[in-house]
Amino acid sequence: MNEEDRRLLKQVTLLGIMNRKSDETLDEVMHMLVGTGMYTLKEAKGIFKSLKHEKYIVEGQLTLKGITAAKEAEAIFKQS
Repeated sequence: MNEEDRRLLKQVTLLGIMNRKSDETLDEVMHMLVGTGMYTLKEAKGIFKSLKHEKYIVEGQLTLKGITAAKEAEAIFKQS
């Protein structure tokens, strides 16, 4: 996977997390996204691990950094 693909997958993942239902866990969101065929479970785990390491996600929640990035991604996708 190249860097552009990885960036796009991170954006979509952040959007999925931002738009999850209040009772959904990160694991459920990850499996839902895998179910779309967007990426494999192994790739999804790597993306989630990266987002946690980069502090977009802390203790199962989006940080301010994560929310900001998700909203930026949402705006980009709405333009397309």
